[in-house]
Amino acid sequence: MRRIVLAVVAACSIAAPPALAEPQHGLSAFGELALPADFAHLPYVNPEAPKGGRITTLGTAGRITFDSLNGYILKGEPAQLIDLLFDTLMVRNADEPDAVYAMAARQAEVSTDRMSVTFWLDERAKFSDGTQLTAEDVCHTFDLLKKDGLPQYAVALQDVESCTVSEPLKLNYSFKGSNVRDLPLTVAQLPIFSKAYYTANEFNKTTLEPPLGSGPYKVKELNQGSFITYELRDDWWAKDLPVNRGRYNFGEIKLLYFRDRTTELEALKAGKLDLREEFTSKSWATEYDLPAVKEGRLIKETLPDERASGAQGFFLNMRRAKFADKRVRQALDLAFDYEWTNKNLFFDAYKRTGSFFENSAMRASGKPGPDELALLEPLKDKLPPEVFADVYEPPVSNGSGQDRTLLRKAGQLLDEAGWKVSGSTRTNEAGEPLAIEFLIFAPTFERVIAPYVRNLKLLGLDASIRQVEAAQYQERLKKFDFDIAVQRYSMAETPGVELKSFFSSATADVPGSFNLSGLKSEGVDALIDTIMQAKDRDSLTVASQALDRVLRAEQFWVPQWYKGAHTLAYWDIFGRPSSKPKFARGVFDTWWIDADKAASVKRGP
Repeated sequence: MRRIVLAVVAACSIAAPPALAEPQHGLSAFGELALPADFAHLPYVNPEAPKGGRITTLGTAGRITFDSLNGYILKGEPAQLIDLLFDTLMVRNADEPDAVYAMAARQAEVSTDRMSVTFWLDERAKFSDGTQLTAEDVCHTFDLLKKDGLPQYAVALQDVESCTVSEPLKLNYSFKGSNVRDLPLTVAQLPIFSKAYYTANEFNKTTLEPPLGSGPYKVKELNQGSFITYELRDDWWAKDLPVNRGRYNFGEIKLLYFRDRTTELEALKAGKLDLREEFTSKSWATEYDLPAVKEGRLIKETLPDERASGAQGFFLNMRRAKFADKRVRQALDLAFDYEWTNKNLFFDAYKRTGSFFENSAMRASGKPGPDELALLEPLKDKLPPEVFADVYEPPVSNGSGQDRTLLRKAGQLLDEAGWKVSGSTRTNEAGEPLAIEFLIFAPTFERVIAPYVRNLKLLGLDASIRQVEAAQYQERLKKFDFDIAVQRYSMAETPGVELKSFFSSATADVPGSFNLSGLKSEGVDALIDTIMQAKDRDSLTVASQALDRVLRAEQFWVPQWYKGAHTLAYWDIFGRPSSKPKFARGVFDTWWIDADKAASVKRGP
């Protein structure tokens, strides 16, 4: 998850809500809830799961450290899982694509015109210091996030006009515009901060002081950049609610931070880590041939990931003039030999990503059908002409690592774009070389990029790899200070306002936004609005396919790969429910420590 003050500032005041529809124990984008009002627990948990024990695992795998416990502002790099400190009005059911159910709010009612939603708070809701959680806290949180929060909050909340307090435990959100379908769910899932705490403490600054929260965990101890430990609260007011039975079972969650993935794996083998998700296919294939694995003490397991796999790739910073010409971007795509990479580096573990909605029904294919054309034709003058032909698919090489046919095409495109070979280097009319730099923060990706760089040098590009310290990497991404960076976007099962953070013109120049390539397209903006206004899932799917088609035609990235699974290695100390949540990994949410296993299993070689 990764910040703008809007002109409209929400108000907390006394006001009467508009006419309401019937009360709901949950909310869904399309109004359909799978769980009845009297459900006892979420379907993928063990309601009798024991509490206690400690899981020691990773912060963010192989990546950044942390220097703050404020995960909601642009400044600093927050510790992972900081959201465990805060309650929300409602909680997702990870077996449904978009439904949320009562938590700090015992019920919600959407107005008949869908331009507002009212929440009634549970009178039992309290912060960890024992003070009441009130409507004033909810509205004050909204003010803070919309004014000083991460850029994605400004984008997500731009059509939320106000949060008003009706009674101490009753509040109303009012919306504006036509993109309101998802807004009740958006505001229902915001963290809730204490107004009193953030009146006494500045919100818009980094801090290592544990904030006052109301969630299931509190910070027990930390060492900046090294580890943080969260402790389950015995006095958490919501532990027996239906949405929480069988969840949050670890007595402590300790996150360790390492400089690279090699060190992480060695820590797992030594028993210093209890669980690790492996993201390096070579390691998964070759580095777990251990006595502990053969004896069943250390378990390797692949869990299905039914979420849309989203988009991972090399994102090209189109704010830089050298990437403005699409032919240059096409040439870079042709030069990356995925087939060789997958076979020689990844042991054929992956599938090629081609779509921004990979592994889902929202992936566009072939030529646009009648339903897509109905959306695309009115935008024809705002779209690349290729949109109306077969959808763009990344090139397929001969797997040699240097496919001469593809490299020849790439060279022709560069020639056409005005980058001619002079000696061994491509230069423009001004004599400037075509220099590109891949920005990375860990050495893991060097083995992937190095063969790509060799191909680019064959084409006459001055290509290089720049590895920087993790914090500097994040800062440079926030400032868009890079040529090419690797990123993965995970798409929601019900795409909506988050698409603006990724692809809208409005976020292209906002520091810290996810629009890394700086895409600006009126056609894309219009299709995002269409997705946000879809009235049913079929319409949503068609609109998403149309957007996918347009994004792929813009060619602002070189797509990489996906696998649609979680590859986990863990010591045999856990219990877990018989079924996994459909749209989540479920470890922190639903697993628990099996005390007998933990006492008997030998960790380490």
